Parts: sequence; structure tokens; C-alpha cells
Amino acid sequence: MGAGHSHTHAPIEPSRRGLRVTLAVLIPAVLLTIAALAWLWPPPVQREAPTDGYQQVNGVVLAIVEQACPQVPEEEPGIELGPCGTVSVRLGDGPDAGTTIDVDLPAGPGAPIVHAGDDVVLQYLPDATFGDPYQIADHQRSTPLWVLGIAFALAVVAFGRLRGLTALAGLGITFGILLWFIVPAILAGKPPLLVAIVGAAAIMLTVLYLTHGLSATTSVAVAGTLIALALTGVLSAVAVSAVHLTGVADDSSMYLQLSSNVNMQGLLLAGILIGALGVLDDITVTQSMTVTELARANPDYGFRDLYGAAARVGRAHIASVINTIILAYAGASLPVMLLIADSDTPGGEVLTNPMIATELVRAIVGTLGLIAAVPVTTALAALVSVRSRSSSPDSSHDAGRGGSHRPAVPEQQGWEPVTADGATWHRPDAPTHWAPHD
Repeated sequence: MGAGHSHTHAPIEPSRRGLRVTLAVLIPAVLLTIAALAWLWPPPVQREAPTDGYQQVNGVVLAIVEQACPQVPEEEPGIELGPCGTVSVRLGDGPDAGTTIDVDLPAGPGAPIVHAGDDVVLQYLPDATFGDPYQIADHQRSTPLWVLGIAFALAVVAFGRLRGLTALAGLGITFGILLWFIVPAILAGKPPLLVAIVGAAAIMLTVLYLTHGLSATTSVAVAGTLIALALTGVLSAVAVSAVHLTGVADDSSMYLQLSSNVNMQGLLLAGILIGALGVLDDITVTQSMTVTELARANPDYGFRDLYGAAARVGRAHIASVINTIILAYAGASLPVMLLIADSDTPGGEVLTNPMIATELVRAIVGTLGLIAAVPVTTALAALVSVRSRSSSPDSSHDAGRGGSHRPAVPEQQGWEPVTADGATWHRPDAPTHWAPHD
């Protein structure tokens, strides 16, 4: 029996130490986040009704009659007119609901291209001093967006099942925090960076625990994300200051600065943090789960083994994520890049353009935060996994390689000798044997 003994390794279960890690991360983070949310929560927004009677109404295009456009004066050769004509629209709501009206065909840069049967949105100005009080402003997109949203939800649930449902719930919470806390608080004049930190913490704590469950593995991911977010915030503040970015780089930011009291530089920092959070939780959860699965697959792995194996996975993950981030920011800035390139601007000036420089800072700082998240989360996860295994009462291995396989006091842990000389021991409650030479 001594020559043919076998081993069983206890599965990596949440231990008391793992539970302490979970509570040590969860309780302070939740309390601080709740207190900060209560302190920064914006007051109710009082919206004033338009004094000119302006409103938006919906309608359906019935017919289009195109006409020849008037000739452009010779002294203005650069102006192009068109398309010209009238559109018959049946109004679905508003003061003239159910009636059919004729309006001018939309024209000009960015004007919607309409066809018979399209659902459209019209601007209604009853006090207009000239022209038609109705003008086609845009397409009505609610129906196709609902269809896409339902298809997305069905695909997520069909593939992820219960996890898919929790992921959808987490997505709803994310949008709720963005729309009801982060955006109104910034508009109310609260510090944008602080609002972003608190909002990101609220999103992370809710979504990660909801999606991945209350466990030491999730808590390690939460801790790693918090540390990486803090580092990203510091790096973004230093980078924005060093590059002298004001946060005002396009028409929308200029308009926002003129129409509100928002700190635009703080808003830029807030955007960097929120953008980084979306990828950070992916990195930290992946690293924490990787370490947990490695420890479960090979209980002989110690801290160094777990860290080294998971770090290799993290490096491969980061290599692909970096390309994803750069392409995402490049896609968002593509119109600006084309506009600058079309003007024959030297390459150095293109990169130092405020809009391009802003996107470069976003990408670089976000990537540095992701890189920092890998070793931090991996080390925390390896530490928790090793200690969790070594503290398990049924464990027959120490925290690292080369340790003794013998329980410290086997007779006190339910082991009984099989032979008189103690060459083999066994557990009466399980077919498990142990020998000193294991």
C-alpha cells in the first residue's frame, strides 16, 4: 500500500483569509463611495420651457417633389445649392397631428437625406418671422435602435445565460450612474476629476460584484482596478499639465465652456479615467481569474510560479489591448486627421494639434494604467491564492515548491497510521494516503 499510495489535492476554496481580503476591500470601498456619492450628488435640474414655443414633432414622409435649384450668382462661384424641392409629411404628434404639410427639402452640410416612407423629426417654430414654421431636422431612429438593442440583449443572454443577464444589469447600472450622477454633477459645477473617480468606483464595485460574484477573486480585481485607476489619474494630471492641454479642442467643448461653468481641463481628466475604466476591469478580472485557475489546476504552484505564469498571460493580453486602444482613439479622431492631412500640414504640426494631442495623451496614459494593472493585480491574486491554499485544513502542500508534504501534526488533523513504522498514513473519511517520501 505504501508503494501504491495516491494523492488528492483539496480544491482551492474561499478560505477565511480570502474572506478577510474580500471584506477588507469591499467594506471601506463601499462606505467611501456611498459617502462621496452623497456629498457630490447634484441638485435637481430645473429646466425652463422654451419661451418661443419651439418643440420637436414626429412625422412620416409621404412624397418628395424635387425641383431645379436657382442659379448661383457669378460673383459667388463657390456656393452650391441643392437639393431643392418640397416634402409632404404627415404629422404624428404636435398641435397639427394627423394633418399633412409641405416643407422644404432639407439642404446644406449634414442635412438628412430623406425618402418616401421615412420617419422624420421636425422642428416646429410657431413664432417664426419668415419661412415655414416646420422644418425637417433629422431621422426618427427610435425603432431601428430598439431593434438593435433587443438583438444585442438576446445575443448576450443566449451566449452568456445567467452571466449574460448580470452583464446586461451591470450595463444598465453603468448608464444610470453616467446619466444620473456623473453628467449632472459635472454640469452642476462639481470637480470633474473627483466626480469621475467616485462614479468610476461606484460602477466598478456594483458591476464587478454583480457580474462575477462576491468572492476573493473579484475583490482582488476590484483592488487592482482601484490602484490602477489612482495611478491613471495621477499620470493623466501630470500629462495634461505637461502638454498644456486646456480641454477645449473642438466646437462642442468650446460651446460647453461658453454655456456652462464646467472646468474643461478637469472634464478632460474625467474622460480619460472613465475611458480607461472600461478596459481596466477587463484586464484585472482576467488576471485575477487566471491566477485562481492556475492555483486550482496545480496546487504545487507557489507565489513565484503563479505570478510568472499569469504575468505571461497578462503580457499577451496587454499587447493586443494596446493596439485596440490606439485604433479606437484613431477612429474617433479620423475626421480631424483627414482634415489636417488634406491641408498639407507638416507631420509635426499634425501631432501637436490640440485635438490630436488630446487623443494621444488619452491613449498613452490609458495604456500606462493598463500596464500597471497587470503586475499589481497578478501579485495580489497570487498572494491570496497561495495563502488561501496553505491555510486550508485539508491541504497537503505548502505555499511554494520544495516544502514538506507532511501535515504538521497528522494525528491531530484526522490522519491515522496504516503501518506501525508510520510509513503510510490515511484519512478514514476519504481514500487519501500520505507517505513521508511524497
